[in-house]
Amino acid sequence: QVQLVESGGGSVQAGGSLRLSCAASGPTYTRRFMAWFRQAPGKEREGVAGINSVGSTFYATSVKGRFTISQDNAKSTLYLQMNSLLPEDTAMYYCAADQWPVGLTPKYAYWGQGTQVTVSS
Repeated sequence: QVQLVESGGGSVQAGGSLRLSCAASGPTYTRRFMAWFRQAPGKEREGVAGINSVGSTFYATSVKGRFTISQDNAKSTLYLQMNSLLPEDTAMYYCAADQWPVGLTPKYAYWGQGTQVTVSS
């Protein structure tokens, strides 16, 4: 059974940084593709960044150049380094995993509970 547990959220001022972590457990093949999503109140869940098992990454246009996704396979942990944060980055951030490539669509099979990020102006 796959479990994803996010941490690292919090409140920061605009221009600040946060690093989110996602501790993953379960069969490795079920987590070959992983991603970060976010959902603000009243808005749809949107893909932020994704990574595959060989380390190839992809990003939403809105975060490219500011966010960096990475993974530590030895620790089974996914990270999202967020720099130059903006008030519009405020959202609940979710970690997701799947054994098949689904890009930044919300079709991942496994999801964490989320961690809140709040950016004040």
